[in-house]
Amino acid sequence: MDFVEKLEKIKDKFERINQQLSDPTFMDDRSRVVSLSKERSELTPIIEAYNQYAALIKNIEGNKELIESETDKELAQLAQFELKDLEADKEKMEEEIKFLMLPKDPNDNKDIIMEIRAGTGGEEAALFAGDLFRMYTRYAEVKGWKIELIDISDTGLGGIKEAVFSISGKDIYGQFKFESGVHRVQRVPSTEGSGRVHTSAASVAVLPEAEDVQVDVSPNDIRIDIFRSGGAGGQNVNKVETAVRLTHIPTGLVVTCQDERSQLKNRQKAMKVLRARLYDMKLKEYNAGISAQRKDMVKSGDRSDKIRTYNFPQNRVTDHRIGLTLYNLSNIIEGDLDELIEQLKVADRAEKLQSSDDLL
Repeated sequence: MDFVEKLEKIKDKFERINQQLSDPTFMDDRSRVVSLSKERSELTPIIEAYNQYAALIKNIEGNKELIESETDKELAQLAQFELKDLEADKEKMEEEIKFLMLPKDPNDNKDIIMEIRAGTGGEEAALFAGDLFRMYTRYAEVKGWKIELIDISDTGLGGIKEAVFSISGKDIYGQFKFESGVHRVQRVPSTEGSGRVHTSAASVAVLPEAEDVQVDVSPNDIRIDIFRSGGAGGQNVNKVETAVRLTHIPTGLVVTCQDERSQLKNRQKAMKVLRARLYDMKLKEYNAGISAQRKDMVKSGDRSDKIRTYNFPQNRVTDHRIGLTLYNLSNIIEGDLDELIEQLKVADRAEKLQSSDDLL
């Protein structure tokens, strides 16, 4: 099936959905209406692009006819110049449509649980983990997304051993999914008197939030421990047992939450993280099964991969997966991530288009 034939089939499907949605007999089946409406919404961008593409093809054919039949050489020459631009637009539109036709990552529209942990480098690694935490939360704040702290363990010197938090909004996982991995920093620590550049690291894990139907967690598989919160937190700390630790016995996963003063809220947050981690394990098993068939240019985010280096002396950020270097670290570390994230999306898109020839 060629490109245009597949587009025609998608258009036919779109029209059938419209007919069904306008049929009064379907209105009583709410789940069916919701399903069809969602499918229609997903197909709409393809149909809109196809309509533009069809108009473009019509203009190209019109210019060709004009060139062949026009006796006025000047007018024919103008039509020829315009034809070159139209042909270029046609190629660009075909690439855009091919990308729209690619299967969507079903997790892209999910909210996320993000986990940041200090790695090698002692206190400097903890300070860098704190920088990453502020970088991501500032970026989310500017975008108007909701941030909810689940658990944080600080060093008392401004650094962070570990931070776990959720971000909610539109297409959140699609924005952050390429951030998983080991982030490396190169800079002169404030405690370094000789001015020598140190290298340390922190790991970032981005987990799509799991729905109840996606991860089946039996209460019998969970051990719940209640204890007193530790660290800064006011009069409630160390007096009332509100902190919660969940242990998933089959996998050994452990989740702790002590951010809230309510034991119930801490348990709910911890359960959300546990579900996300179990879902992430399922995704990794699935990706491992298909990795031999297609190796992604922008990796799925195995946290063992060193994905990015932040070089403070040179104000430089390098993403090693796509060979991208930007000299605006001072802005990026303050949460200006748009260019970096967009370049990762573009690289992922190019790789997927290159791999889609057999499918389209």
